[in-house]
Amino acid sequence: MIVTMPRLLRPEHLHHCLVYIDLNMVHAGVVSHPVKWLQSGYHEIQGPPERYGVIDLRGLVELCGFAELADFQQAHRRWVEQALLGELAKRDDRWSEAIAVGSLAFVDKVKSELGVKAMHRDAIEIDGTYALREPSEFYAGNLTGKIEVLSTENTFFWDESVENAVT
Repeated sequence: MIVTMPRLLRPEHLHHCLVYIDLNMVHAGVVSHPVKWLQSGYHEIQGPPERYGVIDLRGLVELCGFAELADFQQAHRRWVEQALLGELAKRDDRWSEAIAVGSLAFVDKVKSELGVKAMHRDAIEIDGTYALREPSEFYAGNLTGKIEVLSTENTFFWDESVENAVT
């Protein structure tokens, strides 16, 4: 998907997206750092498997504007550490509830390719970044009784952290 439109994607949007995904289990309160979640992209970027990798690291390094994997890995570690200290450590609806996030050209391209599926979705500008999402009134209904079972009191997290791994 992203590989087919690299000119429309600014590298900083991709960097932000990678870090936000790496912090998913941190946002959920399962781990304090993505290194503690063994199935994360963070692990595959920082310690690529010799075989059967999910991430096309060569392509990702290029899309992120780097020539060497080691330089990308170092920058990626720095982005994650900075994010843990700042606003990215918190959940951001722009990334969590959108179909596409990036430049206006990128978001418009995704919307165009989605065709009728994106007919009622709008590109919303937030701090110089655009997100393709449904209008907020779709979520304005009173759902309190229906989602109470999803509250944190009714949540059980799997303990997949490095410290508690059984080998």
